[in-house]
Amino acid sequence: MKKIIVLAMALSLTVVTVSCKKGIEKIGNAMAKGGQNGANAIIDFNNDFLDSYKRTSDRIDNILKYADAAASKAKGENVSYIPSVIGGTDYSFSKIKGVPSGFDNNQKAIEADFQTYKAKKENIEKKFEELKSYMQAEDFKDDKGVKAEAIRKEIETDAQALFVAGEGILDKIRPATDAAEDVILKDHPMKEFIISSKNMMNSLDSAYGVLGKQYDGKFNEAEAQKKYDEFAKAVETNSKMVFNVKDTQYSYKKSQFETVNKNASSFLDVFRKLIRDSKSTGQISDSDIQQIDSAYDSVLNSYNTFVK
Repeated sequence: MKKIIVLAMALSLTVVTVSCKKGIEKIGNAMAKGGQNGANAIIDFNNDFLDSYKRTSDRIDNILKYADAAASKAKGENVSYIPSVIGGTDYSFSKIKGVPSGFDNNQKAIEADFQTYKAKKENIEKKFEELKSYMQAEDFKDDKGVKAEAIRKEIETDAQALFVAGEGILDKIRPATDAAEDVILKDHPMKEFIISSKNMMNSLDSAYGVLGKQYDGKFNEAEAQKKYDEFAKAVETNSKMVFNVKDTQYSYKKSQFETVNKNASSFLDVFRKLIRDSKSTGQISDSDIQQIDSAYDSVLNSYNTFVK
């Protein structure tokens, strides 16, 4: 749960209007090294990695749940069911052939993190397949679950390393992507709506991060309510904006903008329920954090659709 919260916060920083690369060559030496092709390579790496990181994190979260349940069952504990892990291809990851040189002084550090990310990603998949084979053959009847527990621990360790590497990559590529964003937005017809929406997302991230920490610890009503009020104000500000972009090629963005605000409002509904439910117990329940996760994903996905 905590891992997915970290990911979602990172994803909201994706470069806005990534399909529009006009003027990107003006960003500066670091971004424009190699001309527009070099700048475009940075934007492509940013978006491919973000998409891969989201898909990989979701999959690893499911693999961790599978490993926990499998290890418990292998040790003879009463497990009602072992969660399934749906397969899928990480197309974005396959498109990454290397770290662009335009990252300049950060390139080697990004490459080191990316190699760790790649290695841990591959090893987790390998160990997952090994664990599935072990469980299907019921080999735990021979060793009483010793191997299952060992694999579970290795997957967990690799997952932590992958997330550290992933966050490291995001931190290092952020300056270049932020610079790209500033240039792209300078004369963009939707500038005010994108900036307002991003401010709202920053408030959402802040609230979501606090709830993640409280879920792992103790519920703090005052702190949660403060974050609720801050986000509610940001939602109100964004929702009051009239989408009056004159450029007709962006007309279809009006409905997307409205969807962002609708989902943000729905998040507030879930947020209020969480606060009410958690006051009496002093803890955030699994069901409430799952509803918050789902509501957050809805806002995030609609936001990313709007700004692309």
